[in-house]
Amino acid sequence: MLFHRNKDVDLSTILDRVYSKDLLVRFSEFILGVFLVAISYNVFLLPSNTVYGVGGIGVILKKILNITPALTIFIGSMILLVLSMFALGKKKTIRTVAGSILYPIFVAATSYYVRYFDLGTLEPVVVVIIGAVAHGLGLGLIFKAGYTTGGTDILNDIVAKYGKVSIGKAMLFTDGLIILISLFVFDFPTFIYSIISLYIISVMTDKVILGISQSKTFYIITDNETSVKKFIMNNLNHGVTVLQGRGGYTGDNQKIIMCTLPTREYFILKEGLKEIDPEAFFLVTDAYEVSGGA
Repeated sequence: MLFHRNKDVDLSTILDRVYSKDLLVRFSEFILGVFLVAISYNVFLLPSNTVYGVGGIGVILKKILNITPALTIFIGSMILLVLSMFALGKKKTIRTVAGSILYPIFVAATSYYVRYFDLGTLEPVVVVIIGAVAHGLGLGLIFKAGYTTGGTDILNDIVAKYGKVSIGKAMLFTDGLIILISLFVFDFPTFIYSIISLYIISVMTDKVILGISQSKTFYIITDNETSVKKFIMNNLNHGVTVLQGRGGYTGDNQKIIMCTLPTREYFILKEGLKEIDPEAFFLVTDAYEVSGGA
């Protein structure tokens, strides 16, 4: 394998260049995704008292205090945006602003659609499954476009960073805690439906982005080893392992960078690699279980 001459890369602009690619197409996917998430929330998840993320807090507070869910989601998202600014920094926070604002707006706007759907003849479990599939599809489009809906996505990043745990464990903690609270507000079957919904949403989200695993492992061969490592560790906040390899044809020694990261960040690393080294060789595999490390 032939490599071009190593050169310094301005890593400070990589993320900006990645997010500026196909901006119109990605923003359209983002809007469609937010719409699907909002309408599935109002039509399926809210009526069945299914709890998930900040929207789940909206379900709980509507039951206890009769507060409009869109208002709860908006206030919760704004609080988490402020926390993100201090805990994660300005650049990371900017990526979540659009979703944090548009999601509660879409929830409020689509709340009137409920009158056009008669779910009275459907079994509760069917309603939950349909809602979770639509919700997961919408989230998949949002993450694939490089956006988030804010909310517990921000909280997950904060818990992962300061708790020194993986994103997967952070999600288990935050969403698990919200679902556990619902056990004291609703009946046990509703609690079980929320667990089922969380699983279906996670599977559908990953399926839309790429495959069905929660994590992806990259094996990267590049002449810009230092720049790639810095980008992964400093910009994406993930660890790397450098493996020793040897070219089968040339016999030359080569270094292979291995990195495992959440599926939703696949797009960012893939496009970032292309910006750093267009001739880099990389292989991506599903990682079905990740254990150990930070």
